[in-house]
Amino acid sequence: MEARLDELVRPASYAVAEQYRQVGLRARILTLAVVLAIVWRQIPSVTTVAQMLAREPLLWAPPRQVSQQALSQRLRCLPAELFGSLVQTLLPTLQTRAAARRRPLPAVLARAQRAFGAVDASTLEAVFHKVGAVRGREETVWGGKLLAVLDVTSKLPVHLWWDDESAANEKRFLDRLKPVLPPDTLLLLDAGFFSFEWFDWLSSHQGWFITRGRVQMAYQVQQVLAESPTLRDRVIQMGQYRSNPSTQPVRLVEVLVQGAWRRYLTHVLDPSRLTPADVVELYGRRWGIEEAFLLVKRLLGLAYLRSAAANAIQLQLWATWLLYAVLVDLSDAIAEELDQPLDRLSLEMVYRGLYFFVGACARGETPDPIAYLAAQRDLGIVKRLRPGRQRPPLDLPLPPPSGGKSARRATPRWRRVQAACTRPGPIRGLATAHPAADRPRRGRAASGLTRRTARTPPNDGPRPSRGPANGP
Repeated sequence: MEARLDELVRPASYAVAEQYRQVGLRARILTLAVVLAIVWRQIPSVTTVAQMLAREPLLWAPPRQVSQQALSQRLRCLPAELFGSLVQTLLPTLQTRAAARRRPLPAVLARAQRAFGAVDASTLEAVFHKVGAVRGREETVWGGKLLAVLDVTSKLPVHLWWDDESAANEKRFLDRLKPVLPPDTLLLLDAGFFSFEWFDWLSSHQGWFITRGRVQMAYQVQQVLAESPTLRDRVIQMGQYRSNPSTQPVRLVEVLVQGAWRRYLTHVLDPSRLTPADVVELYGRRWGIEEAFLLVKRLLGLAYLRSAAANAIQLQLWATWLLYAVLVDLSDAIAEELDQPLDRLSLEMVYRGLYFFVGACARGETPDPIAYLAAQRDLGIVKRLRPGRQRPPLDLPLPPPSGGKSARRATPRWRRVQAACTRPGPIRGLATAHPAADRPRRGRAASGLTRRTARTPPNDGPRPSRGPANGP
């Protein structure tokens, strides 16, 4: 992995050396290697970095004697914008490498001849050490908010923005997002980006989107494209109030999935270009950006912010996402070696499998991490297909209601309620004065009845005999 970082990042770091000179700094090649090594090797402190740098190389930085004070000052004076420029310079190279690979693609992505981008924002965790202006504050200091645009096909980040306001709404990033969106790009948006103005802007700039529809949404139906017991596909006009208008029509796709209706909005009005099944499948792939946030935070350590200074947070942010992009590039190469889609590979297990490759490389068994990890079937790099986690059909009917306490516990409450509402006859608890009025009483509660008598159903005639009793 460090050799891959040296191959990809080191040439890009020399490419941005001119920007260092423009801001009055020397070429901080050593600083870039140190920042990446801190994140990659999870080095806990600057003192440990100075000790390691005196004894061994850190990425492409050779061993040298550097004091802890000098190293700390160099890290503080490095502008985070320059590190962000390095990341933005490297990402197109990784996209080109991903496009050149020959690996199977999911059918829904192979059919569509356009770019797909998943857009979402995530709040960074609280900082560990309060320094500078926030020192002494009793309240929690958060690390800000991050907006990411992720390429759905390659899982590589395309654009990243950071804001110091952790409670900022997602729509605050739209002014930064609009200038960088290429035409004819389909965006998979989270519900936080629900805005009529944003939808109209995408329509007027040849942009497309898929997002979730709200339950309480005022609209007028303009055209019914398809309607069945499990599918409703219609063209609607939203923005029925003058305070929040909408000028462009959208398409509302509602599908019945395991007894519950799911609503999706898209600006692709032609069903032949985007079928309802493709709408559901594509929006389900928006979850890839949530997995990216999880890996970046928990696996690569972005959840543990080392400093509350804005410059330090951005340095750690850019370095972590750079490592994530290189990890995705390595996983993509392994997927090509195995002739598997990238979705079938676990990025976490590829990351953890590097430990075993380091040992094999030290023993002289193999110098190629791609061939080694592709041959290790027992490391869990290729995900197992679990039937219980596969996406269910869109028209899966409700199971027939069955009695018994075990059946009630195994069936979710919302499904039992829906099955009760569709069952003929009055609903128990609604047609009586009290919910327990039509149930037999248990225990010795009322009328001095015993537990056995209370459970016995009423009988107008004499009780049948059970035969002669045993004993006197």
